[in-house]
Amino acid sequence: MTALDLSSPVAVVGTGTMGQGIAQVALVAGHSVRLYDTVPGRAQEASAAIGARLDRLVEKDRLTAADRDAARARLLPAQSLTDLADCALVVEAVLERLDVKQDLFRELEGIVGEDCLLATNTSSLSVTAIGGALGNPGCLVGLHFFNPAPLLPLVEVVSGHATDVTMATRAYETARAWGKTPVACADTPGFIVNRIARPFYAEAFAVYEAQGADPATIDAILRESGGFKMGAFELTDLIGQDVNESVTHSVWQSFFQDVRFTPSLAQRRLVESGRLGRKTGQGWYDYREGAEPAEPHTAERARPPAYVVAEGDLGPAAELLALIREAGIAVREEDEDHGTRLVLPGGGQLALADGQTSVEFRDVVYFDLALDYRRATRIALSASQDTASQTLTEAIGLFQALGKDVSVIGDVPGMIVARTVARIVDLAHDAVAKGVATEEDIDTAMRLGVNYPLGPFEWSRRLGRNWAYALLDDLHMREPSGRYAPSLALYRHAYASDKREGSTS
Repeated sequence: MTALDLSSPVAVVGTGTMGQGIAQVALVAGHSVRLYDTVPGRAQEASAAIGARLDRLVEKDRLTAADRDAARARLLPAQSLTDLADCALVVEAVLERLDVKQDLFRELEGIVGEDCLLATNTSSLSVTAIGGALGNPGCLVGLHFFNPAPLLPLVEVVSGHATDVTMATRAYETARAWGKTPVACADTPGFIVNRIARPFYAEAFAVYEAQGADPATIDAILRESGGFKMGAFELTDLIGQDVNESVTHSVWQSFFQDVRFTPSLAQRRLVESGRLGRKTGQGWYDYREGAEPAEPHTAERARPPAYVVAEGDLGPAAELLALIREAGIAVREEDEDHGTRLVLPGGGQLALADGQTSVEFRDVVYFDLALDYRRATRIALSASQDTASQTLTEAIGLFQALGKDVSVIGDVPGMIVARTVARIVDLAHDAVAKGVATEEDIDTAMRLGVNYPLGPFEWSRRLGRNWAYALLDDLHMREPSGRYAPSLALYRHAYASDKREGSTS
């Protein structure tokens, strides 16, 4: 099954921001597009708004004047749903309510041809449940565009339980013909992106609720160490706290209140207070005129140690050894079967976050995971009240000597970047094991849909097969609620590696 022929008209029902964006994508691709909205005059207004955006594309030399004029001629407001009778594809972008979407598609089913592809742009509802209202649910597929649809390349193509394979393939190929990057996905709560992205928000909020660090510091660490474009607090302020919490709550409820997806009480209180983010002037941060920008905690300058002793290769942080030498600090290496740490001159130890806490050991400072230790501009350290002040000072001075800002957070197991990445990796492995999507499509979806620096499986390969499992297993021992219990899929992934290496542990 190939993409829809350009001679086939496409309809969009619902003329809000998303509906207009989808219509523009289909229009620029070369289709005739019908716009329909239940509110009188809205379709005409949307047509004018799309025309104005086409004008701006011409001004930016992204569209020729001739192509703009041809596209405008192909864009037609519809007076009623019956005007969509000859359309080969109808995409809805209406109110995110199951009954509203079901009623719409029931009515459309009696109007369009039997081979018309019906598509829902839902981001949180079940495609299967929407299609369950139809006499022929096989013709319904999810086409989840991301906002703004003309700019963002990702489209999740979601097959409901009854979706016909030929219809899903037609939708996939049509999205690709429109210049988008489609990924195939089973009908599961949150699909790919909204399912696997939950820990990015949840773990940041959990660290905050545990008083491990303030929002500005957590965001800075996620950006400057983790390589994420935005931190969780600033991103949810941009999205809208009500919108982000609604998606989290929907996924949690759809998974029968699975503890892995539990919403944040701190975010609930923010929503209840009406502080929804940028759109209300206040959220996690204050956006009102004259408000002082929140700054991350940054440690004062400290003297670097004269040398460090490396026990083991530091695993995912191995490149630190080269950076330390380049900074003029001597590195003495010792072979240790179980060593992945640095010993400082005062006798204290510096170790990569592993899901344990500093208070469990005599004198240990943990440092967080970084996407790229050479390029990272900030490193987080974690210490307990029992950590020697000399050890913490030497650890701060060491990373400052490498050109990094240093943020000291509370004694949080798994710290910030490490626990976030480990949980994202775990959910990704679980999704593949349950047939949600392929590894390649999940990596593509997370890079393009939420702009992650690496896909979960790219992270997994870089960090080692056992890394995420070991960290989460340690976290689960310290917080046995089930939230951090590694999935069976991740266990199998790590154990298979051990077996190939001849281990019986």
